[in-house]
Amino acid sequence: MSTGISMTSMSTYAILGCGSVGHAVAEALVGEGKDVLILDKDEGRVEVLRDQDLDARTADIAESDVADAVADRDVLLVLSSDVEANKAAVREIQERGGDHFIIVRASDPVTADELTEMGVDVVINPSAVIADSALRALETGELEHKAQQLATVIDSTTGRMAILAHRSPDPDSIASAVALQAIAASRDVEADILYDGEIGHQENRAFVNLFGIDLTPLSEVDLDDYDTVALVDHAKASEPAIEEGVDIFIDHFEPEIAYEANFVDVRPNVSSTSTIMTKYVQEFDISLAEDVATALLYGIRAETLDFKRDTTPADLTAAAYLYPFADHDTLEQVESPSMSPETLDVLAEAIRNRDVKGSHLVSNAGFIRNREALSEAAQHLLNLEGITTTAVFAIADETIYLAARSKDIRMNIGSVLEDAFGDIGEVVGHSTDATVEIPLGIFTGIEASEDNRETLLSLVREAVKTKLFAAMGVESGDNGS
Repeated sequence: MSTGISMTSMSTYAILGCGSVGHAVAEALVGEGKDVLILDKDEGRVEVLRDQDLDARTADIAESDVADAVADRDVLLVLSSDVEANKAAVREIQERGGDHFIIVRASDPVTADELTEMGVDVVINPSAVIADSALRALETGELEHKAQQLATVIDSTTGRMAILAHRSPDPDSIASAVALQAIAASRDVEADILYDGEIGHQENRAFVNLFGIDLTPLSEVDLDDYDTVALVDHAKASEPAIEEGVDIFIDHFEPEIAYEANFVDVRPNVSSTSTIMTKYVQEFDISLAEDVATALLYGIRAETLDFKRDTTPADLTAAAYLYPFADHDTLEQVESPSMSPETLDVLAEAIRNRDVKGSHLVSNAGFIRNREALSEAAQHLLNLEGITTTAVFAIADETIYLAARSKDIRMNIGSVLEDAFGDIGEVVGHSTDATVEIPLGIFTGIEASEDNRETLLSLVREAVKTKLFAAMGVESGDNGS
């Protein structure tokens, strides 16, 4: 097997076995001005090739003299449909020696492995190549068809469009909404991005503020004022944002709630809705503004934990497309916001109160004002040595708030919270990132007051830890301050 020849220096070629595949390759090479010799044992086929002004000769590629005939050729393409003849040709060529770059046709994965073990440089399986080409054509055609459907729904808007991110939206949801808003604007349709809950996480607030993203609380509008309603990155919502009237639904998770939308695009084979929206931005061929590109790139990176969680080739391809258009200075500012004093207090409290069982950590932060600090604390604690799953909870506004994170591929933290608290609380999230809100009175049977704060906290601390560790499959225990 040669390692000393580069493709730029290769100038002479030989095709051994010239069926339909070899013929197509020969025509392409000759069209590029290459010096091509064709060897085939079918005399009739050789005559036809000569009539086309190709340098073709009659020869059985399995015979030993073929190695001499191609000795002066840089590149050898052994493309006969007879795999045993191909193997024989390779053996004869290798026994003669010489410095060739050898490409050989296989018929299936087994023969491909055999040829690779023989030391050829490249093995081609035409069936696999055709299947791969067909899948790429299918993906391209399907995206084009879906884009036409999406355009039809957008274009039917006579007034304004409402784009709903999920409750307390994360970067993926916000970025996806920004991209759909840009697509709508390119078709002269104005759209408002709406959200429920809060934007409390520091990175999310920095994201919205630095890009000047205009988000409107759902409580401040009447959805009846909008002609078209779109839900993006909304599938993991435990309750429907709206009961009916959804026109567009785009997500990378299968919805837990059935929406009868006019346009639906759900792709569980990618890891972020921002990836899906990047494909639409490309398909619509809109002028990609820097802020939209940066938002989408951040959405993909945040959802995949900077390409360390469930990343697919589609996510990487989308990120590669966005990278040249993005503002990386702003991206760095978003990803490295300063930690507020309150968040630092919550993290310190969570560190002090941590209870570790195996690789699972559960902690409480007492009574808090900023419940989004719990998510940041859970994420920071996940960096502790030996920890694969974290859950941090606290009490605020007569509600128990809990944020959980996991990097254990054997555990679905969303399912863990659902098992532990789904009957009494609202669980939102997925396999690696989930939250739950539990009414304090339902959980403890006691109304909150200034006089019983410590009693409540003690009850909540023990009950939540016990339920969580049980749902994780371990027994509660104080193993780890």
